[in-house]
Amino acid sequence: MSYFLFLILIIIVSVLLILVIMVQNPKGGGLSSSFGGGGSQSLGGVQNTTNFLDKSTWTLAIALFALILLSNFAIPRNNTVDLKSATEGIVNEREVFETPEILDTDKVIDSSN
Repeated sequence: MSYFLFLILIIIVSVLLILVIMVQNPKGGGLSSSFGGGGSQSLGGVQNTTNFLDKSTWTLAIALFALILLSNFAIPRNNTVDLKSATEGIVNEREVFETPEILDTDKVIDSSN
């Protein structure tokens, strides 16, 4: 359930980030240049709009990154395997071989012949 909430939030933040980036103009124009002419630039109205768009872009980008990382912990994992118990089962079920107590050196084949 929480995974789908993360997905919805990621989609909303992604769309907002796309909209904020599309409003900006890479050459200094965009939405900030359409709010008044040269006279309003001296008043700081365009600068405030540019600062708002810049801060909102960074905020949305960081929020998107955080949501993506956090959604990893919310992924439903129903088919998990406990590796410790599986390994213990293999070790406990192994076949035990008897080792000879004394090595008979008379039966060792000499490879120099």
